[in-house]
Amino acid sequence: MKKFLKVLGRPFVLLYRLLDKIIITPVSRIIYFLREKLKNNPIHLEKFLNRPIVLVYVSLILALGFFFLVDSQVINLVETEAEVLSNEPVNVIYNKENYVVEGLIDKVDIILTGKKSSLYLAKQLGEHEVTLDLSNYDASSTPRKVALTYNQTVDNISYKLDPAYVTVVIKKKVSVEKSISYELLNEDALNEKFSVSNVSLDDNTVVVKGSEDALAKIATVKALVDLSSDKFKEAITYEVDNLPLVAYDSNGNVLNNVEIVPNTMSASITFSTYMKTVPIVVSTTGELVQGKAISSITINGKSDYTVDIYGEKTDIESITSVPVTIDVTGKGTTGATTYNATIKKPTGVRSISESDVKIVVTFNEEAQRTVNIKNIKANNLASGLTVNRVNEDAIAIQVKGVESVINSIDENSINAYINLTDYQAGTYEVDVNIENNDPRITYVATSKVKVVITNN
Repeated sequence: MKKFLKVLGRPFVLLYRLLDKIIITPVSRIIYFLREKLKNNPIHLEKFLNRPIVLVYVSLILALGFFFLVDSQVINLVETEAEVLSNEPVNVIYNKENYVVEGLIDKVDIILTGKKSSLYLAKQLGEHEVTLDLSNYDASSTPRKVALTYNQTVDNISYKLDPAYVTVVIKKKVSVEKSISYELLNEDALNEKFSVSNVSLDDNTVVVKGSEDALAKIATVKALVDLSSDKFKEAITYEVDNLPLVAYDSNGNVLNNVEIVPNTMSASITFSTYMKTVPIVVSTTGELVQGKAISSITINGKSDYTVDIYGEKTDIESITSVPVTIDVTGKGTTGATTYNATIKKPTGVRSISESDVKIVVTFNEEAQRTVNIKNIKANNLASGLTVNRVNEDAIAIQVKGVESVINSIDENSINAYINLTDYQAGTYEVDVNIENNDPRITYVATSKVKVVITNN
């Protein structure tokens, strides 16, 4: 009540201050001026004007005159102003159980016009309720232009809504049953050593409500599983409630004009950690100084160095090694070179036990050795074709490297092959290739293999 009286009395306080400023104070100054000018007047005007009651009467007369001028609108004491109330909510009234309305708006702007005191009261006392009443409309495919209304609480102001009308289409609400799956969000936030091995939703179907054309656009309904939660700290099973449900169209866009019942779901989420130990394989780029070869390669002081990789079992079970590449361009003049290499995670690997390794490469004089190979595989031959070698004689392969390394090579362990990709029936001379995963060794195959390819 006190707050209401304070608000109600504020305009009168403002009016008093205005009257004091434009009437009482100026009148007092005029009288003071006249008194100074008429000090020696024989009629003793000074004594008359010095009487307090005289000032009160003069001010009262002027105030009454000013009041009648304002009341007759000869003078506007308070100018007309405008106030904008932005983003006021719209209360939509319709049968939400039976209908779906397209074209609704959430917010409007209210433009109020009137005297400042009235605007102040309207802002303080009004609830500013904007309503869109569709309760008397039935479903129809024809768009309807409907006016919004505003509960004006102060009579002597005018208002305008922006927008003042909305065009809506009212459709009959129908429902269908949809199967539900799940979608994992924020996988990057999950502990790198964890993977989601199973998600079990409490139900397989939900009811989706909306207009027929909206329901026809639904491609899938998914429960959103946010993996960024701090509760997922161990590789165990968690019970999670209130997973939001979302409907998507065929392009992956969220459909906001449908209602999913229920709109949340519970699930059991099982986390596991799958680890595999694989070796690091070093490969090189560039050319050494002529006459030099790599004698040895150690990784963190070991010739055979392994790391542990983590990820989904299906993603990492086919990974047999982790590659690291070093540039040996111009190397070999010194006895050894040290590299600080960063390990890049192979595709599908979420975590790796080492991110950086120290690689030491030693060099020595290059030697050569010639080996003869008879077993040569034919790779990538198209189906429906058969290949035969014209000459089954062994071919010479030149092996280069440090003497101790090349002398330890078993000829039978060398994998030689010819690549028959895009070859058709006919007779060809094909280059011989050598599979080589050892950067200490270089293979040079100068001979070609003559083959005949025939149709089956």
